[in-house]
Amino acid sequence: MKFVCDGLTLSEAVMKVSKACAVRTMAPVMECIKIGAERDGVTLLATDGELSIRKQIKAEIFEEGEICVPGKLFADFIGKLTEEEISISTGEKGMEIKYRDSASYMQTISADEFPQINMQVGEDSFVMKQGALKKIIAETTFCCAQDDSRPVLKGCLLELKDKLQITALDGYRLALSEAEILSKSGENSIICPARTLTEIARMLPGEEEEITLYTQGGMLLVSYEGTVVVSRLYQGDFVKKENVIPSRFATTVSLSKEELIASVERAAILIRGDKNNLVTLEIGGGTVRISSASEIGTVAETISAETDGVDLSISMNAKYLLDSLRALTEEEVTISFNGAISPFILQNKCQKESLYLILPVRNNA
Repeated sequence: MKFVCDGLTLSEAVMKVSKACAVRTMAPVMECIKIGAERDGVTLLATDGELSIRKQIKAEIFEEGEICVPGKLFADFIGKLTEEEISISTGEKGMEIKYRDSASYMQTISADEFPQINMQVGEDSFVMKQGALKKIIAETTFCCAQDDSRPVLKGCLLELKDKLQITALDGYRLALSEAEILSKSGENSIICPARTLTEIARMLPGEEEEITLYTQGGMLLVSYEGTVVVSRLYQGDFVKKENVIPSRFATTVSLSKEELIASVERAAILIRGDKNNLVTLEIGGGTVRISSASEIGTVAETISAETDGVDLSISMNAKYLLDSLRALTEEEVTISFNGAISPFILQNKCQKESLYLILPVRNNA
């Protein structure tokens, strides 16, 4: 195999596909990027068994062939050669990388050891505007679980109704958001890994341009301008949001999002490192009092608000509250409660296309 290409083009492609390289695996080839040179282009492919990313770039091909190279090391090395023209070839020493008057070598693995990836996914599909898809992904994926105790919660539930609804939760909080779809066919509900959705959002530069997502046989595929993302979908029962989200509330408060964020951020400073990271909101009489306490000191601030219903004091994880507030898009937000130990929800004051639910924490202080 031998080809010559632009360093910046190769670096950008390698960085994209390296996101799918496995980490700390018993099979070294899963940590590799498969490089194939054929006709007038180079194909880069990586997979960890769940997520696969393929990228095709233009190059001058002198000898066709394919090989596997350690993904993260290759990405880091090529990332330092973005202003060079690079020549890559294979030989007895492995892969030779030439640039200017220099040459480096990197160990390789036979491409025959790389797993076969099914790129024929296209039975069902739905179409959206890129901006709408990126927005709904950003509004939900941060609420997915990070550990493997309940694998299905590491994914988001995508439900295709009149609109696309995405639900994410980790056992302590829930995100629900919806966006317009342009057309759909086939499956109405899938559970997609959150990291897959994040990578899809990263590959889409546009706003009004359309993007099609394909599903088939427990797999999802998205292709855009030479980059293809293929992912295994999760199987299992997702939590029914209808059983979790309250429909009536005893207390509601509407207030400035930025004022509340600033106050909670200050309150969170003194509890940094505490196990529960607790802040307390005391609501009533047209005000919200935000407070926190630790061995280091205390914070207590009051901001004005529109309050309705029963006066309330409730404690919650400051990070969960801040994450949800930052995901909302309007200047004014509404928070609705059903007592000090019941889940509460946050929404934009006017547009209700997204919703965040948080479990409070008993404060025994």
